[in-house]
Amino acid sequence: MRIGIVILPDQRWAESQRRWRQVDEWGFDHAWTYDHLGWRDLVDGPWFDSMATLTAAATVTSRIRLGTLVASPNFRHPAAFARQITTVDDVSAGRLLLGLGAGGIGFDSAVLGGETLPPRQRVDRFAEFIELLDLILREDGTTWRGDWFAAVDARNNPGCVQQPRVPFVVAANGPRSMRLVARFGQGWVTTGTGDDNDLAAWWASVSALSARMDRTLDEAGRDPASLDRYLSLDAAPVFSLSSAQFFADQVGRAAELGFTDVVTHWPRASSWYAGDEAVLVDVATRLLPQLRG
Repeated sequence: MRIGIVILPDQRWAESQRRWRQVDEWGFDHAWTYDHLGWRDLVDGPWFDSMATLTAAATVTSRIRLGTLVASPNFRHPAAFARQITTVDDVSAGRLLLGLGAGGIGFDSAVLGGETLPPRQRVDRFAEFIELLDLILREDGTTWRGDWFAAVDARNNPGCVQQPRVPFVVAANGPRSMRLVARFGQGWVTTGTGDDNDLAAWWASVSALSARMDRTLDEAGRDPASLDRYLSLDAAPVFSLSSAQFFADQVGRAAELGFTDVVTHWPRASSWYAGDEAVLVDVATRLLPQLRG
């Protein structure tokens, strides 16, 4: 089992860099940040750009993989985003993981003044976004005109360090998005579904989604072993770092369902992912080696 952690981009770099250095030294497998222009009730507080943060993180770490959880077409255009992706991949010496999703509603979908799209149209847009992004990252000189995006001779020179491009970790819970995972993803990430207050129901949803992913891969003729499976543990109604033992139990349950990777969050003082940093330190220094093993 590989274990990752999300560091929200809500701290100035003077504080944030300590966290990125620390998770690298502790031995986490991957570290992520959110790709938003503002997020939920934190929109009025400090917030920083994901790709600039990952570029800075690449310079203070040496081995941990770095990623977006997740980037979306809410405010990204494949041609411009591809340049940022190749830059971070280069600065990190090929350690970038690109988490991608359809994008939800909220600040990101409204801040540019566009209309809020219903779920079906968001998936339509995402399908075109991921196909065009894949093409630009693999081929130099892409021209495209679709329903949602256009590109004229979009360049990717020198291309990604990771060939043929950086790995896509695609967020998906529904059938159409899962088919995009099967077509484009090197990884799949899910948050589960279900009752916000029922942990058992959440785990049941995760199990059902994992089975759906199996069926989708089978229908696409793809070997299930070729896909890494990431579970965002903190989408559950109980924070995964509530205690060291609870975290270990959650990792074990994810492994039983066939997940190769889990992701937790750096504890915050209040609001989302509120918790005690001492639990994180305990997990990282005492449990991490055996959980990864």
